Amino acid sequence: MEHNPSQLAQASKVDVPDIQFVGVTKRFGNVAAVDNVDLSVESGAFFSFLGPSGCGKTTSLRMIAGFEQPTEGNVYINGQSVVGIPPHKRHVNMVFQQYALFPHMDVADNIGYGLRQRAPRPSKSEIAKRVDETLELVRLEGYGNRRVWEMSGGQQQRVALARALINHPTVLLLDEPLAALDRKLRREMQIELQTLQRDVGITFVLVTHDQEEALSMSDQICIMNEGRIVQTGSPRDLYDDPVSRYVADFVGKSNFFEGDVVDVNAGSYSIKSATGQVFSGFGSKGAPALVKGGKASIAVRPELLSIGSADGGNIDADVKILGQIKNRIFLGEHTEYLVECEGLGEVLVLSPKHIENIRGTFEPGASVTLGWMNDIALALGD
Repeated sequence: MEHNPSQLAQASKVDVPDIQFVGVTKRFGNVAAVDNVDLSVESGAFFSFLGPSGCGKTTSLRMIAGFEQPTEGNVYINGQSVVGIPPHKRHVNMVFQQYALFPHMDVADNIGYGLRQRAPRPSKSEIAKRVDETLELVRLEGYGNRRVWEMSGGQQQRVALARALINHPTVLLLDEPLAALDRKLRREMQIELQTLQRDVGITFVLVTHDQEEALSMSDQICIMNEGRIVQTGSPRDLYDDPVSRYVADFVGKSNFFEGDVVDVNAGSYSIKSATGQVFSGFGSKGAPALVKGGKASIAVRPELLSIGSADGGNIDADVKILGQIKNRIFLGEHTEYLVECEGLGEVLVLSPKHIENIRGTFEPGASVTLGWMNDIALALGD
């Protein structure tokens, strides 16, 4: 079937990602903060860069914003190269960790600041209309005349978001915008940001070192380490199928049992620990294959572990190990146990409240059995 040129152009435009890195490297002196990165962020996504300090996530965000230029490679926004283009000429806006609001202006003037810098400048009535619409969008109707220092931390964050959104950017960049908020307010604002992103349909790009924040808010997460991308995927993909021990350790919590690969069988691996115990697990999707004789780890998420009495009779598991409760923390919906297992070190267990209600709890010092099924264990390379 033939397509006319306009149809082809329209189809190709739809397929263009909002952000694309092609072979991007950024060096500061001899240090490569970002090292040969290829990346694509689809239109309308909530995308997060996640990683420890110095991994390259903030530098990547700053190259999207235009505050840094790549040493090598190309950065595209909506299919157009933006290398060499200054921040104020890019169709992106940024919300900073400290919000950078103007204390001498009221809320309405803060929000409308970007519109007043445009050439030609919109009329006062148009600016006022847009400010009111944006205040409604972030649920701050009637707050236009307030001074920003009269607002709570959560309200100031909404003002910063409104100021960024009023110009209808292609991409909204978020540089750890929730870091200054307390835990409860931070969780509330995570939900609000998710809702806001869905309402406006703009691509959001978040930088954070908080794994819980990234997992709870993002459609796609890019995990970085030492300037390179380690893995990109949905929160569930990264949690259930990490490609390496680094990812499993960074996303969520995991217990690792290290050793040598002694058997390889159609994606299943057996690893012999220093104690002589043999643990089995399956290779993760997309992870490099392990080789017999190589070093590897069996990873087991703490919520997938069972904990029972020392005789082990009340748990059903392929693998059972003995241990002693070192510490117990009650966290409401579950109890967190730290169990010392001889030769294996400390093992973390999260026991759900509904199980505790039936089986009871264990006191520090008690001898217990830990267990798990082989099909929930992952065999990962280092």
